[in-house]
Amino acid sequence: MSKHLAKGTCFLIAFIFVNSLAQWAFAGNEDRAGSAGATELLINPWARSAGWAGVNIASAKGPEASFLNIAGSAFVKKTEISFTQTKYLKGSEINISALGISQKVGATGVVTLTLMSVDFGDILITTTDLPEGGLGTFSPQLINLGLSYAKEFSNSIYGGVTARIISESLADVKASGFAFDAGIIYKTGTNAEKDNLKIGISLKNVGAPLRFSGDGLTFKGYPPGYQGTPYPGLYQMTLEQRADKFEMPSLVNIGIGYDWKLAEHHTLTTALLFTSNSFTNDQYGGGLEYTFKKLFSLRGGYVYEKDLANQDESLTVAKGLSGGVTVEVPLGKTGKSLGIDYAYSTTRYFDGTHRVGIRLTL
Repeated sequence: MSKHLAKGTCFLIAFIFVNSLAQWAFAGNEDRAGSAGATELLINPWARSAGWAGVNIASAKGPEASFLNIAGSAFVKKTEISFTQTKYLKGSEINISALGISQKVGATGVVTLTLMSVDFGDILITTTDLPEGGLGTFSPQLINLGLSYAKEFSNSIYGGVTARIISESLADVKASGFAFDAGIIYKTGTNAEKDNLKIGISLKNVGAPLRFSGDGLTFKGYPPGYQGTPYPGLYQMTLEQRADKFEMPSLVNIGIGYDWKLAEHHTLTTALLFTSNSFTNDQYGGGLEYTFKKLFSLRGGYVYEKDLANQDESLTVAKGLSGGVTVEVPLGKTGKSLGIDYAYSTTRYFDGTHRVGIRLTL
C-alpha cells in the first residue's frame, strides 16, 4: 500500500509542478493570438508520431519524444538513432530535416541530442529598382538544437527536461535564444503487466522573448532633427532600427493512451490529446495505432481546433487528418532493429506534408 501511495505522491508533485509552470507561461489572453515567433517549434519533424497527428503524448518513445513529451525518451533501453526528412507543404519547396540520438546513461537515465533544420531553398534578392532579381539569392535558416535528460523514477513514473537553442537568420539579420521543455508520463493499467494505461503531460517552448538584430536593420540617414536640404559637407550617419521582441509559442499537452490486446501479437493503441496554446487556438485530438509483433504498425489521427473547417476563419494550414505506417526490420537476434516510417498530413493548401524517417535501435 505504501509503495502505491509513494508513486501517487510523486505523480501529484510532478503534476503540480508542471501546472504551476503552465499558469506562468499562459499569463496572456486571446488578444495575443498570432503574435508569437519561432513557430517552427510547433511543427512536428518526426514521421512516426506525425502519422497519428502527434496525439501520442503519453506513449511517444525514443528521440522523437523530445518534440511531444521528453519523458518518453526514458524508455530507451540502450541506443536509438532517428532521422526524418519532411516535405513541408509539398510544392512550397520547404524541407525539414531532423536528427535525434538517445543514449542510456546509468541504470535509469537517458540523454538525447536532437537537431532540427528548416531549408527554404534559394530565394531571389529583389529591390524596388530590381523587382525581378538579378542580385543573387539568399536562404533563410531556422535551426534548433536540443539537449535532453529523462529518467525512470519508478516502474510507473518517468520524467524529463529539454534545453533548446533556437537560431533564426537571414543574410544580415539574426535572432537567437533558449527555450525549455518538461514532461512526465505516468504508467499504470489493468492487464497482468499493469502498464497498458498511460497519462502524459508536457510543457513546451518556455523561454525569454527573442529579438532580431543585424546590419539588415540599419540605414544611412542624416543627424537627428535635421530636416533641411542636404548641403556639401553634411555627413550621413548609420542608424539602427530596433526590432520589437517576440514571444515563444508556449503550450501545454495533456494526453492519455490505452493499449488493447486484441490477440496474441496484435495490439491496438488508442490516444487522446488536449493542447492548450498560448498564442493560437486550443486543440483536441484522437488517434489509433495497430501493431503486429512490433514488426508492422498502421496509425491515423485527427486534431481539431476552432474554425478548422472554415477556410476564411481558420488559423492553421492543417486540415487535421494524418496517417502513417512503420515497418520494423530485425537485425539479427540481439534485439537490434531498423524501422522505416512514413507519414502524411492533410493541409488546406499545397499537396499536404510528407515525412519519411528511419530509426535504428541498438
